[in-house]
Amino acid sequence: MNDIVKQAQEYVLRECKKKTNPFGMNAYNHHFKSVVMFAGQLATMRNADREIVLVSAWLHDIASIKGAYERHHVIGQKYAEEFLKKHNYPKERIAKVKHCIYAHRGSKDIPRESIEAECVADADAMSHFNTISSLFYLAIIVRGLETEDANTFVKEKLKRSYNKLTSIGKELIQDKYDAAMKLL
Repeated sequence: MNDIVKQAQEYVLRECKKKTNPFGMNAYNHHFKSVVMFAGQLATMRNADREIVLVSAWLHDIASIKGAYERHHVIGQKYAEEFLKKHNYPKERIAKVKHCIYAHRGSKDIPRESIEAECVADADAMSHFNTISSLFYLAIIVRGLETEDANTFVKEKLKRSYNKLTSIGKELIQDKYDAAMKLL
């Protein structure tokens, strides 16, 4: 694995292990890893810059695990830039990573101006279908929702995730989307 990708992974792992991370290791084990897996797959399929995609996938939710969920797509850019500058990452590549982080947020209407940004946004949404149990953890444990409200929360989250996907992402995840909608 590329050195900067490995360093980004280690940084996220360190941050996830901190007691201040509101999502616990669940974020690393069930979200970040899944996002990175899908991001790598999409980068290959779409002939995207694999390093930009993987670094962005590791760093996309860094602000969330540091407690800034509501604006994590904005604040995360700052954390990513600080981290990448510390590792002497080229300025023009930092700008690409920052755009991927900013544009990954499905609940915001932010144009994705690169294939790499599309890969990261798709991977983020696709990961939710691999980790439905984590969405229930988020709903029940983190947000304190009752069972019916948690079920609604998860179903709506999956619908939003599916709707933000590119046609390639939808094609890859269609079976899981259909199954989840039947179950929920």
